[in-house]
Amino acid sequence: MSKKMLVLTEAAIFAALAMTLSLIPDFASWFTPSFGAVPLILVSLRRGLKAGLLAGLCWGLLHFLLSKVYYLSLPQVIIEYILAFLTMGLAGLYATPLKQALAQKEITKAFSLAALAATTAILVRYFFHFWAGILFWSDYAPEGMSPFLYSLSVNGTAGVLTLLFSLLVVLPLLKVQPRFFLEK
Repeated sequence: MSKKMLVLTEAAIFAALAMTLSLIPDFASWFTPSFGAVPLILVSLRRGLKAGLLAGLCWGLLHFLLSKVYYLSLPQVIIEYILAFLTMGLAGLYATPLKQALAQKEITKAFSLAALAATTAILVRYFFHFWAGILFWSDYAPEGMSPFLYSLSVNGTAGVLTLLFSLLVVLPLLKVQPRFFLEK
């Protein structure tokens, strides 16, 4: 199998894994972390920006195939299911420096880069969800609550929980299985 085909296959597998984890029932309504973020961060750090963006796009599109889209309007769907999921691949911006740090056995630097990668991807994703919350979901805010504060509380909580969960998985994996990230 060619390297390009291997990368495409991995991106598809990690997107499917992300979608599978997205099917875990919500335990706290909209405040549940996005468990599917972990495979996207992993594939992005392993294969880089292009593979990460592709996997993120596939993850977003899988929501349509499985009828897991909460539809209010076309712009809302594009923002929340195409752009937001696509941006999870931004963790791939840190793939090369992470691999260099791991190859040089600079574990502290690798941890920092992985944490920065996860933070970047999740922050940008929830930025899109935050604005969608203000623009499209404000009618669901409790009476008297500003749409800004409502969206910040819902998406901010989900984003922070997603980041914490992602770091709890990705950082130990760096320590116990650095070869995963160094595969050619």
